[in-house]
Amino acid sequence: MSTTLAAGTSLDFSLAQQLTVIALCALTAYIAHMALAVFNDGVRPFLLDFIQGRTTRSATTAVSFGLSAGFIFGLGAPMALSTGVLNPWLLFLPTDILGMLSPKKWLAPILGGAWGAVVVFGLNGANNVAHDLPVDFITAMQQMSTPILFLFTLFPVLAITKQFGRKWGGLAGLLEFALVVMTMKLWPNMFAGALAMAVGVLMLIGLAVAKDLGRRKADRAAGVSEPVVEGDDPMASLFSASAARLRRYLPLFMVLGAGVCVLAQMHIFGGGEATSFLIAKGQYSEAAQVDFYRVFGFIPLIATTALASGAYGIAGFTLVYPIGYLMPNPFLAAIVGALVFAVEVLALSYIGKLLGRLPSVRDSSEHLRSAISETLQLAILFGSLMAANAMGGGLGILVVGGLYLLNEAMGRPVVRMAAAPAAVIVGGILLNLLYWLDLFTPLKG
Repeated sequence: MSTTLAAGTSLDFSLAQQLTVIALCALTAYIAHMALAVFNDGVRPFLLDFIQGRTTRSATTAVSFGLSAGFIFGLGAPMALSTGVLNPWLLFLPTDILGMLSPKKWLAPILGGAWGAVVVFGLNGANNVAHDLPVDFITAMQQMSTPILFLFTLFPVLAITKQFGRKWGGLAGLLEFALVVMTMKLWPNMFAGALAMAVGVLMLIGLAVAKDLGRRKADRAAGVSEPVVEGDDPMASLFSASAARLRRYLPLFMVLGAGVCVLAQMHIFGGGEATSFLIAKGQYSEAAQVDFYRVFGFIPLIATTALASGAYGIAGFTLVYPIGYLMPNPFLAAIVGALVFAVEVLALSYIGKLLGRLPSVRDSSEHLRSAISETLQLAILFGSLMAANAMGGGLGILVVGGLYLLNEAMGRPVVRMAAAPAAVIVGGILLNLLYWLDLFTPLKG
């Protein structure tokens, strides 16, 4: 088992890790340039117009930058610095932008590889400089781990409550609370929320499937037949063309799947906020569980946007994340990652049709994504205020909380989820300036 990041703050990568990151960033920039896949789910729907020639490369790049910049600098970089683990916002959102920005096909991988080099060679230097400052805001940001890990556990409860009402939500909440307490008592070395999340997600899926099956049974009893899709249906035609476009590039997608899975196997990468902290602590099986549960919230979104736009996700359905964490070596990870992506791309049309027949399951994914965002927004805000208190006491809370509120009042120029970590970094720099002006004394310990 890799122990490189067990301490949680090391960003000193081995040569193999450096080359993997650089090569993968080059590949993802090339794929983004070809408009075959992007990481940002919000950008993917805009790619159809670009693919069909109704908009320009520069306009699409502007959209990508506008939707991604806040996550890169407000979430990706702070999370990497505080955990010592790379993340998709730091690696793949910039390569989305650089790939689309590149006017030439051969230039895209060069720009992407250059960004990968900046990350693997520059991040450790920035990390060391930050740790040497009088106010070490990077270490303070590790305070975010506890609220992120524990509040994230509740996302299935929120999803169940929104979709199936307060009674089922209350039952799910009590069940998850009991499982967290039991896990902490019986298995103290295990992430306390792992079992609770598993039961919560299974409960949500079970309720959704039961509702869909019940609806179909009632429809059959009432003599209502399922709608027949006409052969010239425009959406069916678009979905078919998009799926065929992606299948033409299947070998390239298999290489992408292999690369992402190998990166996850190296344990220098986490697919989410909670996952990054678990990887940093060396809890790889728990990290795999967390990212596996997230998959259920994103399969319908990624499948439908891919079929509608003709562009896939850089991480696919994100199944390669948990699989990679558990692989014993990079060679096996590469093989399995390639096969997983092959199955995903080939199954896109089938998944789209299946989701059309299971509306409650499709709705569950919407509620899951919304619940994940809500729990993480609260957890990141609370954790950022804890970090502010650790680095500057009341003055730190005033600065960080004030910057967050100012961002809200200004209409959120920085997206809400990234605003609080960005405020911690800005606040940390400000507190260091006040120290050098002899206007602030850092807290002891």
